[in-house]
Amino acid sequence: MKNDLLKLTVFSGMVMLGGCSSVMSHTGGKEGTYPGMRASATMLGDDDTNWGTKSLVALDMPFTAVLDTLLLPWDMFRTDTSVRSRVEKSERDTMATNAVIPPAAGPVQ
Repeated sequence: MKNDLLKLTVFSGMVMLGGCSSVMSHTGGKEGTYPGMRASATMLGDDDTNWGTKSLVALDMPFTAVLDTLLLPWDMFRTDTSVRSRVEKSERDTMATNAVIPPAAGPVQ
């Protein structure tokens, strides 16, 4: 009985802690498909990330891959209504309406 409870506790802890990159990537704006795996790969390739963080990211990658795969249908069909995406859209619209057209190159008078 005690051994089963220990196994259940360890397994539950692993499931709860797994997929951190996927969870963090899905709480923001629409990042496309497999955002957690892309974030993990970026952290592993970054020279500014320390070895302790890289080891945790490497341990988390299988769980992130599973969670990203389970969330793939949601990633494909969700619409992005995050604050970040709305600000970026507003900035693009502002830049398009305030675009300065350079004068035509011609002789100087």
